Amino acid sequence: MKKILIPFIILTVVTMNSCALYKHYERPDISFVDSLYNKIPTANNYESIASLSWKELFADTLLQNMIEIGLKNNTDLEIARLKVEQAEATLQSSKLAFFPNAAVTAQVSTNGSYSLVPNASWEIDAFGRLHNTKKGSEAALAATEAFQQAVQTQLIATIANSYYTLLMLDEQLEISKRTLNTWEENIRTLSALKRAGKTNEAAVLQAKANKVNVEASILTLNKQISEQENSLAALLGLVPQVFERNDLSQQVFPDTLLMGLPLSSLVNRPDVRQAEYKLVEAYYATNVARSYFYPNITLSGSAGWSGVIGDPGDWIFNAVGSLMQPIFNQGKNKARVKISEAQRQEALLNFKQTLLDAGTEANNALVSWQTARKRLDSDKLQIMYLKGAVYNTQLLMKNGQATYIEVLTAQKNLLQAELTESSDKYQEIQSVITLYHALGGGLE
Repeated sequence: MKKILIPFIILTVVTMNSCALYKHYERPDISFVDSLYNKIPTANNYESIASLSWKELFADTLLQNMIEIGLKNNTDLEIARLKVEQAEATLQSSKLAFFPNAAVTAQVSTNGSYSLVPNASWEIDAFGRLHNTKKGSEAALAATEAFQQAVQTQLIATIANSYYTLLMLDEQLEISKRTLNTWEENIRTLSALKRAGKTNEAAVLQAKANKVNVEASILTLNKQISEQENSLAALLGLVPQVFERNDLSQQVFPDTLLMGLPLSSLVNRPDVRQAEYKLVEAYYATNVARSYFYPNITLSGSAGWSGVIGDPGDWIFNAVGSLMQPIFNQGKNKARVKISEAQRQEALLNFKQTLLDAGTEANNALVSWQTARKRLDSDKLQIMYLKGAVYNTQLLMKNGQATYIEVLTAQKNLLQAELTESSDKYQEIQSVITLYHALGGGLE
């Protein structure tokens, strides 16, 4: 009886002394997050652009179809899904460690004797080694799921950016083609004026040079469109092809962008969640390392029959509790704890830096959006003025008060202003996408 009670007495004592190893992870002080936004309008009710699903933000149905295809076919996202499956299997393995190990030993000798002995052993988790291993596996799984979400949100943002880049290039190509027609008309007009003695060869040559310049731009734009379509096809897991798409002018986005409170919005980002789960995993790994200073407690037992074939035999039963205390591994155990502590500090620093980077990205995206909107207002005014300048220089030229070179210059400036407007429109859209992603949107 005493032999049976001793292991349980030891178990009770050591369990009372091991509470510290069961302490759960607590989030470190990250109050600095609330000051990460710089002059950014926030929504105190936590409603922000990040609360929109990607289908709500990207209303273009053709883009939505592309994103759906990408979510199904993209190889990086599929790899991330497989990593989640591996983490799930690891967690399942750590849970099974709490159950006894069972086996059956069967033996028959030549003289007819036999034995059939099922046996089992069970490690008592008195010092939290199994518990902390399981908690670490849970954190690892959560980190892997966050990584998958990060890959997904990045994929959505990249597909959207690629699509809107194509729309911008399409618009610039259309502007260039219209301008090419204008230069061709200019050349015909200048040639007629030259024959009438109202202008000279220099004006004709200048117009032809401008026409050749626009033709070269059209070739470059067609090349860029082809390359962009190929890149988009690779993202979607498709062979290179021409994609159907809408116009840049048809795209609609919110006029006002609100951001939730910094802590709630930034911590929602998948990469921030992944960094924190890595910290949680490192925390429990440190607890596991500390548990090696304590003994292993194992209960084992066996029960079965032994006898001669044809005879029921005798009942065999044995139960024992064992305690193995590490003696000569103190140096190794100390090194293990030191390594895990350093890894935990590294994970903590990475978590805080990820938050800082997230705040910087959100600030930069909003400033970029605000700047693009202001530039668009300026672009519209500039285009309006330049259209007036083209019209007036044409009138002045007819009255002999301006040269055709002035008309050509005004038309050239108008072309550049229209190209700049399309680029700024794309920059506005890209800033919305970046801000949406920076605030942790796009999970749904």
